[in-house]
Amino acid sequence: MALFVSALAFSQIKIDMGPNSPLRKLQMAEFAINNLYVDSVDEKKLVEDAIRGMLDKLDPHSSYSTPEEVKKMNEPLRGNFDGIGVQFNMMDDTLLVIQPTLNGPSEKAGIIAGDRIITVNDTAIAGVKMSTDDIMNRLRGPKGTKVKLGIKRIDISELLYFTVTRDKIPVKSVDAAYMIRPKVGFIRIGNFGATTYNEFMDCVKDLKKKGMKDLVLDLQGNGGGYLKAAVDIANEFLDKGDLIVYTEGMRAPRMEYKAMGNGKLRKGKVAVLVDEYSASAAEIVTGAIQDQDRGIVVGRRSFGKGLVQRPIDLPDGSMIRLTVAHYYTPAGRCIQKPYKKGANKDYAMDVVNRLKHGELTNADSIHFADSLKCYTLRKHRVVYGGGGIMPDYFVPLDTTLYTKYHRELSAKTVIRDVNLKYVLANRKQLQEQYESFEKFKQEYEIPQSVIDNVIVEGEKKKIKPKDDNELQQTMPQLRMQLKALVARDLWDMNEYFSVFNESDAIVLKALSEQGR
Repeated sequence: MALFVSALAFSQIKIDMGPNSPLRKLQMAEFAINNLYVDSVDEKKLVEDAIRGMLDKLDPHSSYSTPEEVKKMNEPLRGNFDGIGVQFNMMDDTLLVIQPTLNGPSEKAGIIAGDRIITVNDTAIAGVKMSTDDIMNRLRGPKGTKVKLGIKRIDISELLYFTVTRDKIPVKSVDAAYMIRPKVGFIRIGNFGATTYNEFMDCVKDLKKKGMKDLVLDLQGNGGGYLKAAVDIANEFLDKGDLIVYTEGMRAPRMEYKAMGNGKLRKGKVAVLVDEYSASAAEIVTGAIQDQDRGIVVGRRSFGKGLVQRPIDLPDGSMIRLTVAHYYTPAGRCIQKPYKKGANKDYAMDVVNRLKHGELTNADSIHFADSLKCYTLRKHRVVYGGGGIMPDYFVPLDTTLYTKYHRELSAKTVIRDVNLKYVLANRKQLQEQYESFEKFKQEYEIPQSVIDNVIVEGEKKKIKPKDDNELQQTMPQLRMQLKALVARDLWDMNEYFSVFNESDAIVLKALSEQGR
């Protein structure tokens, strides 16, 4: 859950290396341990541990990442990587292709949904207990390089071999965009990366062609990302000169970001959806729309991250993300939730504590100090800082919706695995029966045999309902989840959310408040 701004140049910093400087003291300690300690030490790890130790004593969001961690962290934010271009899941220690990327290298080579990748460059990856990371490392590689894949295709006994030329594969940050009601569009953003704004605007253009007048913007579970992406998207909703956000720190002068007045979404109703995992850049967009009285916010109190990190690249490819400023919503709110320096474990338990205190299930359990009171800029409504963004319309977490039995089936991948096997065996029949998603959504029901398989496979993993009442309570959500997964595997994420959202209380509340 980070908010990133541009990197800091070390050339701008004066470093005191005098005999009494703390930095000199640290250097001497590292030298002494590395050269005089009774046993051998890993100097690299020693330095990394020292860096982590220093950062741990600061705020919860300042952190150190190894070169490998930096690469993994940047991938979804950068917007692309080099690879073969498939959506996949692991099933029975085998990589199952859910969908090849549209016009991607695998699709061009002839790989189709339902294919199972057995070998990579004549090395078996199926049935050998190879980790997902190891498999990914074999499949990925520089653009233009080739990889030979051995494919098992349903109804064909022998392996099929394809040579795939690796290419740039886009990483989408917009999870879904479709017309949820007549004249109402739905866009869900998973994170704020380098390509998010362009993805978002492409979706807006497409939905406007389909008649969109109003928008439901889903930021549930969005942990943040780049400041610029959040500012650019907020700009689309606001009038010229409207403040979007400002940042300020002890050594970082105030910097304001204002709307340019060229946005494509300045008219029409807007509902922003948030929950306890919506953070950072997601809260900037939400705060701007709420404080400027541009739309409504629906859901549960957001995470509460109002700190700005500056990435500092180190020579070996590692990185320090250092908190350099707070950010403030247009009404002057810093929505950073309280923390004690060095008490990062307590900070991480905040969401769990909210649940224990009833804050996720009852709006009356949420209390803000009067000192945190602010007012929206047009309608002068009361809003609060100091601990996330409180929605205009609170939707409690329904703790009865997913039973313990359902949660265990999901956690141990029973539901996923049964769904994958069902779609793999019935894909052709389902595609012939449901030529359009509209027909599927209206008519399709999960067969009882699939439900029975979930129960049987759950029992194999010692997962059983407490009693018949829990079993029956589980069925509606289980059937809905399975139908959404089938829709995803036959089409894509738009269709998944089109099914899922019809039972999402936050989405339905937003539509209700928009008069839909």
